[in-house]
Amino acid sequence: MLKFAEVATAAVLSLALLSGIATAAEKVKLKDIAGREVEVNVPVERVILGEGRQIYFTAALDTEAPFKRVVGWRDDFRKADLDGYNIYLAKYPEMGKLPTFGGMKDGTFDIEQAVTLKPDVIIMNIDAKSATEESGYIEKLGKLGIPLVYVDFREKSLENTDPSMRLIGKLFGKEKKAEEFVEFHDAQIARVTDVVAKAKDLKKPVVFMERAGGYSDDCCMSFGSENFGRMVELAGGENLAKGIIPGTFGTVNPEQIIASDPDQVIVTGANWELYVPAGKWVGVGPGADKAVARQKLADLMKRPAFTDIKAVKQGNVHAIWHQFYNNPYQFVAIQQIAKWLHPDLFQDLDPDATFRELHTRFLPVDYKPGYFVSLNDKT
Repeated sequence: MLKFAEVATAAVLSLALLSGIATAAEKVKLKDIAGREVEVNVPVERVILGEGRQIYFTAALDTEAPFKRVVGWRDDFRKADLDGYNIYLAKYPEMGKLPTFGGMKDGTFDIEQAVTLKPDVIIMNIDAKSATEESGYIEKLGKLGIPLVYVDFREKSLENTDPSMRLIGKLFGKEKKAEEFVEFHDAQIARVTDVVAKAKDLKKPVVFMERAGGYSDDCCMSFGSENFGRMVELAGGENLAKGIIPGTFGTVNPEQIIASDPDQVIVTGANWELYVPAGKWVGVGPGADKAVARQKLADLMKRPAFTDIKAVKQGNVHAIWHQFYNNPYQFVAIQQIAKWLHPDLFQDLDPDATFRELHTRFLPVDYKPGYFVSLNDKT
């Protein structure tokens, strides 16, 4: 027979174990970026990422093991950011074996596959909300006990990045790390906005932001008052498309560009070899060949919409990594745009150094420059 002390000890250990389980699986109500109240057991241990590029925020919180919670993800990371994908794959080869999904927006998300992976939560970008609701995915997942939460780094990225990071921090049990990231994010933006706010009689150049220039033969996709359009405004510029595109994304016709005669042109690009092989897109990104990117950027400026505008004549044409539009690192883009628009005001600002610090403090992979290029920069 067990002695009383042994029984008591066993009881205490049992209670401690139960307490630990309760802490590890605490059911909480969270409000996601869509304003929905969702019940989730936190911290989550098994996560499906509704977009592969959500690894940008996962890596910033689970720095020591960015894929430890990921049991499945959408198949877009490799196609949309091949250079970034290969950097992560080299360090984490196991990610190449993760189950992949189609998207909810195009109706190819496989619920049966998701159920077999037993996720604690599915994290979706808010731009998929309409399609998700129309397809009845939330109700179907809810009946199976799988919560879905929305985050946003794309539609209203500057407004929703901080609350999205805090939400993911709560899900992951990484609230402190999330708050550290938010503080760094906000402080880096303030290094631009504080200077712009104090500048007297600041002349704001007109900027045309071309979204994914060269991805197709069409001209020209751009940004309205959000996303890169908002970044231009924060950096002390006037977004040409702000009064033309009512939402976040849209198109500006060549005649409007010619008539507006912008002071600066900024084209977003990435390595899209798997989407448009040998395309005219500008392949900026980690480790990019800047000479090749610069030549492709120069070739894009030979299109009728650009040949005679002020920005091209003066060489104020730039390319920037497209993926800043869909991740929590957009403060780096704001700094680089500010440096292009107001070089005298921001002589001491080094966006490359900022991005390198982000990698050192928060990300599990080494920094490789190549995210920006300019026609008037011969380095």
